[in-house]
Amino acid sequence: MRKGKKQLRGRSAKREGGETAGIAGPELAAGGLVWDAASGQVRRLAVIRRRQYDDWTLPKGRQEPGEKLDRTAVREVSEELGGAIQVKLGSFAGKTRYTKKGRPKEVSFWHMHLAGTHTFTPNPEVKEVRWVTPGEAIQLLSHDSERRLVREVGADTSLPP
Repeated sequence: MRKGKKQLRGRSAKREGGETAGIAGPELAAGGLVWDAASGQVRRLAVIRRRQYDDWTLPKGRQEPGEKLDRTAVREVSEELGGAIQVKLGSFAGKTRYTKKGRPKEVSFWHMHLAGTHTFTPNPEVKEVRWVTPGEAIQLLSHDSERRLVREVGADTSLPP
């Protein structure tokens, strides 16, 4: 082991951001519930249609080594909604957990607010973005865990637009 490097041992070793590292641990990812609401308008949420899976999902992606999860969320949202998008990171929204290819996956989501306008151009990962109400998102999203998250937080009118 090189000087200055921490040795990681199983579940007790901590990753930056307080997450547990280890072979048996879940794959970590992060994303955003990206809200767009002009003054006096209904809040709308971004959902994406991925090319690889042809499904509707919330924007999210894998954590890079050494990256804190809230930074992962902002980076992934920016990449999937188009690199020029500006978002303001809000409060923590919740987590989803599921199994992918036999391995547990845990996705942490933050509320984000669109700053300015957004024009989407299809990219290699995402072929479409829709801005929908929470109710519409629940109907459109392909995965139960994301529908549950939107159902839990989408009806909270105390959240800022």
